[in-house]
Amino acid sequence: MKIDVLTLFPEMFHGVFNESILKKAQEKDAVSINVINFRSFSKNKHQTVDDYPYGGGAGMVLTPQPIYDAVDTLTQKSPATRRRIILVCPQGEQYNQEKAQQLSKEEHLIFICGHYEGYDERIRYLATDEISIGDFVLTGGELAAMVIIDSVVRLLPGVLGKAESYQQDSFSTGLLEHPHYTRPREFRGMKVPDVLLSGNHQKIAEWREKESLRRTLLRRPDLLEKFPLSERQQKWLEELKNNN
Repeated sequence: MKIDVLTLFPEMFHGVFNESILKKAQEKDAVSINVINFRSFSKNKHQTVDDYPYGGGAGMVLTPQPIYDAVDTLTQKSPATRRRIILVCPQGEQYNQEKAQQLSKEEHLIFICGHYEGYDERIRYLATDEISIGDFVLTGGELAAMVIIDSVVRLLPGVLGKAESYQQDSFSTGLLEHPHYTRPREFRGMKVPDVLLSGNHQKIAEWREKESLRRTLLRRPDLLEKFPLSERQQKWLEELKNNN
């Protein structure tokens, strides 16, 4: 996968992209990440990329020319057949794990990170996707782009080593993930559930499935409204509701 990020603040990405899983993914050649300051595409002699909004109002608005020229250059250099151009925007579609899985199948992702008061509306015509990471406003799109990129790259083949590492993640199955325990067996009076020490893999799998249902019921019951419960899970869920 190739990822290009258009931003006015490329230095913000250096630490994030050069640590942990994102660094390893690049070392494994699973992904190539390029951060571009789109100010360099401005045809204004002062390299300005924003201007006052027509009709008045607070703040400055990003002008279309630098971003259009930057995207044109990137698409000409990379003739990918599966490309998405993502406008990071609080007005966009709310991001989730399903969207991360969709994006992980693409060959080329281009992120446009806004700043100032907003985008000239014509910039939106470039985008295949407008994405928001939540119902709040950030100073710019950089942090949101980092979140999306991290969630996508970890799904690429070979990045985490084993597919199981993400297949059981919260939201990947439609439910929240079950609890995890490690050594010691007892810590400050809190004990590891006996079933996890039993060596009975069938019972362990059943316990994890039940705990996943329990955690989802308690923390995100809205997820259960669209989750296709099996008869067994439906029975467990009724038992959990009665016990709670």
